[in-house]
Amino acid sequence: MDIKLLNIGFGNTVVANRIVAIVSPSSAPMKRLKEDAKQANKLIDATMGRRTRAIIITDSDHVILSGVQAETIAQRLIHDQSQKDGASGKGGK
Repeated sequence: MDIKLLNIGFGNTVVANRIVAIVSPSSAPMKRLKEDAKQANKLIDATMGRRTRAIIITDSDHVILSGVQAETIAQRLIHDQSQKDGASGKGGK
């Protein structure tokens, strides 16, 4: 199994193939999700003291807070996957 790390900002990384969702933290359900994860000791704060701009949900039900926009993290993930496909010859027509 090939492990790919995804930069989520400020020197923090997560294993890319364990990510289930990258969401914006502004809605009430996401705030509840964050609180539930904190109660279950599954909350990881990777904001480095900054405002939370994205919530990353993993397949192990861990909730990771990032100070980088959700769109930026998603673009990094897409870019990394397209580079992998291009390098292995899977991308293209």
